[in-house]
Amino acid sequence: MDPALLRERELFKKRALSTPAVEKRHAASDSGSHKRKKPKVEKEGSSGSKHGSESSNGKFNIKTSSGYKFGCLAKIVNYMKTRHQNGDTHHLNLEEILDETKLLDISMKQKQWLMTEALVNNPKIDVRDGSYGFKPKYNLKDKKALLRLLDKHDQLGLGGVLLDDVEEGLPNSAKAIKVLGDQIIFVTRPDKKKILFYNDKHCQFTVDEEFQKLWRSVPVDSIDDEKIDEYLKKQGISSMQETGPKKVLPIHKRKKGGQKKRNFKTHNNHLAGVLEDYTDGVPSKK
Repeated sequence: MDPALLRERELFKKRALSTPAVEKRHAASDSGSHKRKKPKVEKEGSSGSKHGSESSNGKFNIKTSSGYKFGCLAKIVNYMKTRHQNGDTHHLNLEEILDETKLLDISMKQKQWLMTEALVNNPKIDVRDGSYGFKPKYNLKDKKALLRLLDKHDQLGLGGVLLDDVEEGLPNSAKAIKVLGDQIIFVTRPDKKKILFYNDKHCQFTVDEEFQKLWRSVPVDSIDDEKIDEYLKKQGISSMQETGPKKVLPIHKRKKGGQKKRNFKTHNNHLAGVLEDYTDGVPSKK
């Protein structure tokens, strides 16, 4: 063996023997830390109900919420209205509606709710033997039905018909109104809504100028509408019903009056000359 290596080996042994080694001992308290810790039991409470409403992936299941249910109902009603306006007035069963609205993934509970509550009680849905259709305010088949409705309103003094109601109930209403032309009169209300009136051409005659002067000479500005209506009824004349937006009367707030003084029952009247009043503080000594 190489003598140089032997010398280095001997030197390493000497250095190792000269360096003291101290063994670290674990404290008595640390030994208890090696004991198994009991697993914490989660308290059941509001968190349990929260986890119950969540799906397995930890996210909220939106398809079970009430907002999703009513959103489905609104989508169905809007679809039924659109198809009615396009001329598809035949009824559909629930499965056909869900297929056409692409709502096939709803649960059986929601389907039951639609069949027994939502669609049955909706004022815009017509139910016939388990099938459903749209129910407008005026069910008009064609332009002739619209003209008859406007004529009826004119004869009975019911006024006009809202364009929104006509568009809702008459399939392809824009085309029908265009064909009728001057048989209909349009009037725009202050709230920008349009009203349709029947244009009775038999009433188109020339009024004598003297009669026009007499008509304009009668002042009605200072007379209330209710009084005019009452006067017409007494004369056997029926006035046209109001078709404009209803006026909301302002609510007058009550003025708060002065607070009334409350009368309290007094006691110890027999000690009136003995007792002293300390309302304004302790009286100074005389």
